[in-house]
Amino acid sequence: MIDIKIFHVNPLFERTTIVWNNGGNGFILDPGFQKDKRDKVFAFIEEKGIKPLAVLLTHAHFDHIYGVRDCVERYGIPVYMHPDEQIVIDNAEPFAAGCNMPAPDTSWDTIPVKEGDRLDIGGIGLEVIETPGHSPGSVCYYCADGKHLFSGDTLFAGSIGKTSHSFGDYDKEIVAIMEKLMLLDGDVKVHPGHGAGTTIGFERVNNPFLQPFNEIDPETGAVDGNIVQ
Repeated sequence: MIDIKIFHVNPLFERTTIVWNNGGNGFILDPGFQKDKRDKVFAFIEEKGIKPLAVLLTHAHFDHIYGVRDCVERYGIPVYMHPDEQIVIDNAEPFAAGCNMPAPDTSWDTIPVKEGDRLDIGGIGLEVIETPGHSPGSVCYYCADGKHLFSGDTLFAGSIGKTSHSFGDYDKEIVAIMEKLMLLDGDVKVHPGHGAGTTIGFERVNNPFLQPFNEIDPETGAVDGNIVQ
């Protein structure tokens, strides 16, 4: 089984997530922390005896990458990211400025991930699910051990990722959510990039952006015939 610790960081309350197993191996997901939270995050990792082996990015918007450089420098670890996020990296400074936020340091290399990749991070198995829309190379990481989905800014509790900014695409996002994420088991726990956690089953029934899943099956009387909340 895995353990998960979430830090709410930066003015946009991004969720920097630490994941590790009982052997102490782990990874850092979307390290959006700035200098004011950096020492707290690193202190937790080191007090727990966690050995970070990688940074995983669901996407590369500025609020999810502020701490990447610090993680790379401190632990000497690789950064996994979908290559379609490079355009987001290249435009991080103007996007951040438009939100009255400082530009992140993007001077780090990445290892590409794509749909269907199966990663083994120190014994933690993850499947990469491409969910473009919020950004061109948005991905989710699914951990079958304990049924955890790290959804980034694709799927939130009661909402979905904003697509009105540069490089967003609503149609791609909703198709990815409907055709990939909503087909996961209802008891899969969803860990989004902001806000509260949720489950796939709860979002099928309650997320207003996913209304087709709210239809009653006339034969069974169930919502979508297979809902776990």
